[in-house]
Amino acid sequence: MDQVFQDQFEALIEKYTELLLGESNEELMEKVKIWVLYTYISKSMPALAKHWNTLYPESKEQLKQLIYEIKQLNDEHRAKGRDNQ
Repeated sequence: MDQVFQDQFEALIEKYTELLLGESNEELMEKVKIWVLYTYISKSMPALAKHWNTLYPESKEQLKQLIYEIKQLNDEHRAKGRDNQ
């Protein structure tokens, strides 16, 4: 992959993170990448996700916390949007 593509795709992730959570920084962008990829894997290959969850229960718990954090930030961002209307 060339650098231009990588930079432009990173800009897409940054904007998605901002629209989803109301803000964007490197840490949040990385969390959103993990969340998006795991969500896709769990829907397209549920057996693989289940196998991974079984192999790495500690990481599964970290992932659950990450998903909860993203949901909370998204809920707060949406609530702020409703308040401004």
